[in-house]
Amino acid sequence: MSLEEQFCDVDEFCRKFLPTWHRPCLTDGTRQRRRSSRLSLSEIMTILIAFHQARYRNFKAFYLLHPCRHGRGEFPNLLSYNRFVALIPSALMPLCIYLHTRRGEDTGLAFIDATSLVVCHHRRIHSHKVFKQVARRGKTSMGWFYGFKLHRVVNDRGEPLAFQITPGNVDDRTPVPGLTPGLTGQLIGDRGYISQRLFEELWKRGPRLVTKIRKNMRNKLIPMVDKLLLRKRAIIETINDQLKNIQQVEHTRHRSVVHAMVNVLAALVADTYQPRKPSLNISQNDLNLLTCKS
Repeated sequence: MSLEEQFCDVDEFCRKFLPTWHRPCLTDGTRQRRRSSRLSLSEIMTILIAFHQARYRNFKAFYLLHPCRHGRGEFPNLLSYNRFVALIPSALMPLCIYLHTRRGEDTGLAFIDATSLVVCHHRRIHSHKVFKQVARRGKTSMGWFYGFKLHRVVNDRGEPLAFQITPGNVDDRTPVPGLTPGLTGQLIGDRGYISQRLFEELWKRGPRLVTKIRKNMRNKLIPMVDKLLLRKRAIIETINDQLKNIQQVEHTRHRSVVHAMVNVLAALVADTYQPRKPSLNISQNDLNLLTCKS
């Protein structure tokens, strides 16, 4: 999708969302000053999303070299870099709602995983101040880290179904009930999601949790279909790897919690625009057989 098509899609969303968002601000009867900017909200969101598609490591370099130098035709009312940074927090809630409109289709086969979002090196944890109130120490299969966890659910086509950001010390199984309402079929996860109570809770609502077993657990007979699906769980790990290395969802240069969350949301939106997503390439008939659909 071209930049112009992305802007049209974002602008159409903003035209419907902004009147609804601003309406509660007038219920108390007090007049509130809302300064208009030369740069519209849809233009701000488009630039933030485009940064995560341009393979830049630094947003300031992207803004000064790409939109300011080569994007005057698309954005004739560009602001200075400092003024644009001051307007970034205004895109937090619209980006969050817009990301939900980019939700994929529930195909009956979903994959769940959590990845770390490191905010600083572990040697600087005691001197780190930006995320002191919200970030926590956590542990993954790669070791200890300080920051947050990004929990995601995707379908077999690589399309996002749900996401949640938690402190780094939150157990991977805790956000699962809030990530899976409305899902059906199989939910494939790693050993970190093993829980009899979680399995029974999800089973009552629809999705069936499928995980491998630990070495110290009693051996259980796993259907061959589930074994094959567990081998394909790497699809969500590939997506998380692309988020970190292509969309730049993780870095340690944030100076504000709000700016960090905007960066994550814009990266997740940019991932939905990726033309070729990691996919299992399963036909609908085969998918119905795997998920026991008639």
